[in-house]
Amino acid sequence: MSKVFVMDHPLIQHKIGWIRRKETGSKEFRTLISEIAMLMCYEATRDLKLTDIEIETPICKTTVKELKGKKLAVVPILRAGLGMVDGMLAMIPAAKVGHIGLYRDPQTLKPVEYYCKLPEDCDEREVFVVDPMLATGGSSIAAIQMLKDRGVKNIRFMCIIAAPEGVKAMQEAHPDVDIYIGALDKKLNEHCYIVPGLGDAGDRIFGTK
Repeated sequence: MSKVFVMDHPLIQHKIGWIRRKETGSKEFRTLISEIAMLMCYEATRDLKLTDIEIETPICKTTVKELKGKKLAVVPILRAGLGMVDGMLAMIPAAKVGHIGLYRDPQTLKPVEYYCKLPEDCDEREVFVVDPMLATGGSSIAAIQMLKDRGVKNIRFMCIIAAPEGVKAMQEAHPDVDIYIGALDKKLNEHCYIVPGLGDAGDRIFGTK
């Protein structure tokens, strides 16, 4: 079963408190989402492997650490996931970026793919799938399956706010994908919005409501 990490860092919790407020405008909301993503990335990459290499400082030769093995990629789920990309890249600037676009079919309520563009060597990378909200889990489950269908084996999922229903669905669908969460909320309401949540993350990031 996949591991679930709920962030307890005071700065992450403080900033999540600000994005929840309905009076927080789009400009501030975007900045905070990016900052939270950066802080979460710092926490979620804690177990990346290091290797020793020899370098030369201005004084002498010495041995230092650098990231070992797999390269990284960030794959936002469009469109709200875009808000987390800059914060992730601030921490791991060498990461490649892919994009996955999904919409929910109004009849079947199932996610439908409309866009997928990934780095050519994505199957050789450690991939962070990012989306601010994990509600029912439908989009995230579908996005991760799209990556697996394209040969990606090392996947982590990162969201800022999650509902228990979405976490459960994700663990059942993808027990090999660890989940990193900024805050785990109480439940979904009858409209599948996270409670207390923060409303529609995409609308608040892009000012479309």
